[in-house]
Amino acid sequence: MKTYLDFETKIAELEGKIAELRSLSAEEAEEDSINIDEEVAQLQAKVEKALADLYRKLDPWQKTQVARHPERPHALDYINALIEGFTPLAGDRKFAEDHAIIGGPGWFRGQPVMVIGQEKGNDTQSRVKHNFGMARPEGYRKAVRLMDMAERFQMPVLTFIDTAGAYPGVGAEERGQAEAIARSTERCLTLGTPLIATIIGEGGSGGAVALATANRVLMLEHSIYSVISPEGAASILWRDSTKAETAAKALKLTAQDLKELGVIDEIIEEPLGGAHRAPDAVIEQVGEAIARSLREFAEMEPEAVRKQRKEKFLAIGRNLG
Repeated sequence: MKTYLDFETKIAELEGKIAELRSLSAEEAEEDSINIDEEVAQLQAKVEKALADLYRKLDPWQKTQVARHPERPHALDYINALIEGFTPLAGDRKFAEDHAIIGGPGWFRGQPVMVIGQEKGNDTQSRVKHNFGMARPEGYRKAVRLMDMAERFQMPVLTFIDTAGAYPGVGAEERGQAEAIARSTERCLTLGTPLIATIIGEGGSGGAVALATANRVLMLEHSIYSVISPEGAASILWRDSTKAETAAKALKLTAQDLKELGVIDEIIEEPLGGAHRAPDAVIEQVGEAIARSLREFAEMEPEAVRKQRKEKFLAIGRNLG
């Protein structure tokens, strides 16, 4: 059963009628079935037009809702589709395993790579297991360990960003959450192999930056990337989380805003109605974008890779200043 967002009421009604007609079609005689098929085709055309009109003018808060859609493909969907021979590695060798961050070596189109992704889960059980994609310090320390390994074996690093932010629990703070995030961000900057980050859903706060300080930052059309969630910003600025919609508009968190500001490098178009409506198609497009980015750095020496990444982020500061 499809999940519809608050602003997709018209789409839900039209697709509900299509489902009813198709159910009737299976029960009716062949002649009546032909008439029903014609009506279904007309309704389907209305759905596509309504989706095109709606998604052409999504505001930042609506894009936030699309980025959080529960049926949107998650990190493991991309890894399973794009990476051959993926071998997940566990633990930070300091404290514990963190299931919010999945990582390990594999092959991307014949090239050995290290993959690190923030996994939210797709049902109640898996969401609890992966802590809704919110990593604890050991998750970021595991990411650093994997980046160290990638550099040792000269493998590019691919990261898939999808988190509301790092886990804010007491235990995480006691074990050095801020320091772990800072160390992961630092390791991204010093990495001698290419790092390609793709924001596939939410890119929230330092929890996202810790894996997205990359040579190339790709972002899906209806994803978001921000220093804080709209709800968090509203709670701080107005002490009222219900003003999240207002905060979303002020945060400049959409792919279009961030491309204009120079924070990201490329926007990857999503299928009509969002990535959740055609996950296979969007995963293929992400694969193509990653391949293009990797080709840019194929002949670069480690020092040149580091320099490009450093200059990229210095330029962001200069441009925004």
